[in-house]
Amino acid sequence: MDMTQNALLMKISEAEFVCVELNLYLNTHPDDEDAQADYYSYSVKLRNLIERYEEAYGPLKNFGHSPTMTGEWARSRWPWEV
Repeated sequence: MDMTQNALLMKISEAEFVCVELNLYLNTHPDDEDAQADYYSYSVKLRNLIERYEEAYGPLKNFGHSPTMTGEWARSRWPWEV
């Protein structure tokens, strides 16, 4: 795994963390418009990061969660082949 791939995974992880935390906060503060705007912003950012990752490295998740499931992952090099 190259540094660019690791850096992108770290950004995805950070955006997922923020989304989860904002979601939990919004459960108890549903009228907080700033938090809702932040949640929407980070959701879009997360979606874009995942799309960027999948275009470069293949599906991030399986079982219908990734819109780019083409089967390319099966023809790519497996981790133990690197």
